[in-house]
Amino acid sequence: MNDQIVRPNDILTTAELASEASRASATPMMEQYIEIKANNPESMLFYRMGDFYELFFQDALDASRALGITLTKRGQHLGQDIPMCGVPVHAADDYLQKLIAVGFRVAVCEQVEDPAEAKKRGSKSVVKRDVVRLVTPGTLTEEKLLSPSDSNYLMAVSRIRGGSEPAMALAWIDISTGVFRLSETAQSKLLADILRVEPREVIVPDTLFHDPEFRPVLDVLGRAAVPQPAVLFDSATAEGRISRYFGVGTLDGFGAFSRAELAAASAAIAYVEKTQIAERPALGLPERESSASTLFIDPATRANLELVRTLSGERGGTLLRAIDRTVTSGGGRLLAERLMSPLTGSDEINTRLDAISALVERPSFGSDLRDALKMLPDMPRALSRLALGRGGPRDLGAILQGLRSASAVARLMAAEDLDGELAKARADIDALPTTLSAELAAKLDEELPLLKRDGGFIREGANGELDEMRALRDQSRKVIAGLQLQYAEETGVKSLKIKHNNVLGYFIEVTAGNAAALTEGDEAKSRFIHRQTMAGAMRFTTTPLSELETKIANAADRALAIELAAFDELTAAVVAEAEAIKRAARALAVADVISGLAVLAEEQAYCRPVIDQSKMFAIVGGRHPVVEQALRRQSANAFVANSCDLSPVDGAADGAIWLLTGPNMGGKSTFLRQNALIAILAQMGSYVPAESAHIGIVDRLFSRVGASDDLARGRSTFMVEMVETAAILNQATDRSLVILDEIGRGTATFDGLSIAWAAVEHLHEANRCRGLFATHFHELTVLSEKLQRLSNATMRVKEWDGEVIFLHEVGPGAADRSYGIQVARLAGLPSSVVARARDVLAKLEDADRKNPASQLIDDLPLFQVAVRREEAMRSAGPSKVEEALKALSPDDMTPREALEALYALKKEVGKS
Repeated sequence: MNDQIVRPNDILTTAELASEASRASATPMMEQYIEIKANNPESMLFYRMGDFYELFFQDALDASRALGITLTKRGQHLGQDIPMCGVPVHAADDYLQKLIAVGFRVAVCEQVEDPAEAKKRGSKSVVKRDVVRLVTPGTLTEEKLLSPSDSNYLMAVSRIRGGSEPAMALAWIDISTGVFRLSETAQSKLLADILRVEPREVIVPDTLFHDPEFRPVLDVLGRAAVPQPAVLFDSATAEGRISRYFGVGTLDGFGAFSRAELAAASAAIAYVEKTQIAERPALGLPERESSASTLFIDPATRANLELVRTLSGERGGTLLRAIDRTVTSGGGRLLAERLMSPLTGSDEINTRLDAISALVERPSFGSDLRDALKMLPDMPRALSRLALGRGGPRDLGAILQGLRSASAVARLMAAEDLDGELAKARADIDALPTTLSAELAAKLDEELPLLKRDGGFIREGANGELDEMRALRDQSRKVIAGLQLQYAEETGVKSLKIKHNNVLGYFIEVTAGNAAALTEGDEAKSRFIHRQTMAGAMRFTTTPLSELETKIANAADRALAIELAAFDELTAAVVAEAEAIKRAARALAVADVISGLAVLAEEQAYCRPVIDQSKMFAIVGGRHPVVEQALRRQSANAFVANSCDLSPVDGAADGAIWLLTGPNMGGKSTFLRQNALIAILAQMGSYVPAESAHIGIVDRLFSRVGASDDLARGRSTFMVEMVETAAILNQATDRSLVILDEIGRGTATFDGLSIAWAAVEHLHEANRCRGLFATHFHELTVLSEKLQRLSNATMRVKEWDGEVIFLHEVGPGAADRSYGIQVARLAGLPSSVVARARDVLAKLEDADRKNPASQLIDDLPLFQVAVRREEAMRSAGPSKVEEALKALSPDDMTPREALEALYALKKEVGKS
């Protein structure tokens, strides 16, 4: 290896490397590398050479930059220096983590042949190598590469043409835990459904990947989206591939799946097989999820509400971090899953709430349960590594500890009268095989090494031959000394010694004067075999000594071989019980989530919400779960609780809308968000931060809070605001909850006021949803006089000696001003600017008093008038002109016929 830094100007491409000219000029080793690289052009190749994974050509350049490692060179190829860098095999996981994090995919190429076998073919023969695994973001299993509390999903997106709208479906797999789920979706909600799952990698057919209609989704997914050949998504062969993977003749026992779902599931399995090469993950049976059973939350709303990540991408400051009291990795993952997919079925939600109530009412049982759960390792991920052949002794130890902890949890549950979720969890835990735990306990040592190749993980006494080999390996001197004493006593030669050298190995040595005891007599001659005569001494061996020598020489290898065979047997026993282990692990995660939410409810004084199929939304003393905890940590100031009632009033069939006004920094955004978060918490099956809460099921949640741009897609802040608002107005239903903040503030005053005015009317008359609409356009407050379900609310403030005091309280009524200049002064604007702003404001307010925009309400018809006009036009059906147009076939008409048809249409229009 040459340590000179290489900065080549022109690196050969993969295609150029694979050319005949390139291979002809390559050394045998480099020819092998080029061939393997050509078969994996999209992956960085980790090429095993001894104790290092080496990288060459462009891979070396990319890896040296991404990993910060030294770039060197190794000879030349086609007249160019070959860039090279490498990473130690024992530290490969750390480097893989960095490469995967920046978007690379890695093909791991191992030596698949003993070097001694290669030498038999000739001194210059190259050891056979092959790719044993493709490492991609969605197919990780290594403990170092995964976050314990985060799922690591690979998702496949399928599209089946036909009908008025293409059928689409999603399939997502976490090979580190075996989770396998399917769901139908639609183009309009595709991105929202993808982000609900939060996959690390999304595979799509190349035809869809290059479809312009899919571009908005790709823009959001970025590097996570990977095109794959469309043949992987072929629905005609999908059922066969899935059946073969699970070893069944038909999928009838798995449930009913659509063609699109089968195509997505088949593609996901095909990709797993492609990346894992010869290994087979222990996947669970595919479970179908109905998108209608979960609360629809669009991508903008997920981002605005900061459910699992803040807008800056951090975990701290999120709703998940605020409510997470789980004590196991599986519980943390399940909590995140429930938070990202709140339910829309009141019965299932109340079943979850019943389980939390059971533990809230039994704090002693809950505390004991959590103590037992704290001892639980991550069984699903240990199981996955074992099934893929990447496990070690500690993974077997994790299974054993998991089975023991599960047994302790089962004993605790058996002593309680449980129903619902806890009863089902207890049944799944009880189903764990007891014989497996006994077998693992009987064979595994207390202290386990990280790698199986290190040996020492089978306990003493578990295998007689292994104990003998270990004794020979570790106590050879003692064994030889015992044999020497035995021979000395039998021959009567006290000076007899057993010695060792590199030529004879072990031998018996006696002085020439004592040699007669070993050479005279038939028994002595047959037992002691002469090896060498020295001046003054003679050397002998015996059959037992020769056999012992061979055993000692091979003891270490034999001991390791016995342990590896035992490891394989234990692994097979564990994998055979994979389904039972995964079900029990899921049940334990459920128990962890329930107990964690019970602790949260007690610790933070949360209440149990009333959940039903009504259109109620009555929150008394609601609080923001994240802000409240932050205030407690930072100061003694308590969070100011506020109520919110969007329930139907005065006999109305639909919920109410609040028009919220008030100053900046008054707490409007916090109030808006906290009600959205309370709805999410309630429908995920959690207690909520309030004195009381009655929530009728929300089918869709929309939140448009805060300002942001999307310059990469050519969208200004106002354009983003309008796109998100349009999505809300087009999709919200009478069961939806809509949170809107400052609509129309990104453009000219009258433009913005007009848009906000029309949006409020549309929400009230067309969407008929429950909503909170915060605004600085005070002119909108007059709408409460005309819109039955619209009420005004404001953030209260006090003024004292020219200072403004924010009370952070919500009350009925409308704000008379925004206090923007006072906030600007608090922010540190120069006093001259503040003074000038006061002068300008006084003149503008005087002009508005003379000609207020709010008087327009007397001149404008209500939005419902326009809506009724549109509905009347739709109910009247197509006009005669429209029917005549539909009957025309322009492609089949001559110019003269087309002209005559145009005159006929004009004549018909004149009649109407």
